Amino acid sequence: MAVPAASGTRFLLVFLRGAYDAANIVAPTGNAFYHEARPTIALAAPDPANPQAALRLDADWSLHPALRDSIAPLWQSRQIAFVPFAGTDDMSRSHFETQDTIEMGQPITGPRQFQSGFMGRLAGVLGKGGNGAIAFSDRLPLTMRGGPMIPNLALGGNGKPPIDDGETAMIAAMYRGQHLGAVDLDAAVHAGFAARDTVWHTIDDEMKAAGRGAIAARGFEAAAQRIGVVMRDRYNLAFVDVGGWDTHVNQGGATGQLAGRIGELGRGLAAYAQALGPQAWQQTVVVVVSEFGRTFRENGNRGTDHGHGSVYWVLGGGVSGGRMVGPQVRIAPETLNQNRDLPVLTDYRALIGGLWQRQYGLTRAQLATVFPGTVPARLDLI
Repeated sequence: MAVPAASGTRFLLVFLRGAYDAANIVAPTGNAFYHEARPTIALAAPDPANPQAALRLDADWSLHPALRDSIAPLWQSRQIAFVPFAGTDDMSRSHFETQDTIEMGQPITGPRQFQSGFMGRLAGVLGKGGNGAIAFSDRLPLTMRGGPMIPNLALGGNGKPPIDDGETAMIAAMYRGQHLGAVDLDAAVHAGFAARDTVWHTIDDEMKAAGRGAIAARGFEAAAQRIGVVMRDRYNLAFVDVGGWDTHVNQGGATGQLAGRIGELGRGLAAYAQALGPQAWQQTVVVVVSEFGRTFRENGNRGTDHGHGSVYWVLGGGVSGGRMVGPQVRIAPETLNQNRDLPVLTDYRALIGGLWQRQYGLTRAQLATVFPGTVPARLDLI
């Protein structure tokens, strides 16, 4: 089943945990119902004279002004596309349940393997493992399980590995001579620590050279830059999650809680592209997802509650962007899902499966291994 990926091809999945309010980031500002449903948090319609107004994408959709200097240039250069009405058929509206559903990538009806994720299965199909796939997270995410052993590394700390040399030696001693079925745990642990050390040395050397001794920026922007450095030369299948998107109270509009978070995300993605460099960026696809969207109407606390459909992002140097992609419907009370949130018209498995079919040349059988029971969407994004 193993097939080699095209030389240099890279894929990064960015998971926004907490369900970001897509309707105020890629906003239907041309729709009167949008402004009626969000009297205090809606973005102002595009207006060149108003720096806090939304940025026009097309006649119906606009971009949050916090993304003016990071994501808007990618739209103008046609390196990002937005997929509205995207998501999963999981209707639980539970953060944890829907996150697990997405990470598993399996049909929600019938039996499911709860320790098998779609990126782990792709790594198995591609013949990857510690040499090509990595998760930038505190612990190995569900989406990376069920395939070859994949390292995970949290990048949000102080620039030092979370486990020192003494602790590393103690952990290695615990697994010496141990096996789990056919897996040599001793060798796997040593390989994992070796991968960790290689990544950290790469990051440390690059940051010292680029920063000239300056204090690194905090948050996702700094982490994304480090991910770009690592993926430029070593890893080409990766996952990172970003939290803080559950905005039930005082969400804000052009400014405020959500605006600050999305601005950081945009700057991080721009920093990631810059760290990769033009050649590697041309061969990279980034997909930004969240477990679900939020209610289309704002709540009584000037925030939004758990919803359904979302807007996903697809970006990269070779992406056919500068457009809204996939099926759409005019947003109105009668077209909302259960009269409260955006419907899902593009299944995330079909979206990512279609991308991977083209990016990696997966056969029908290989795609069925990664996303069982899914028909890939033909959106011509790459």
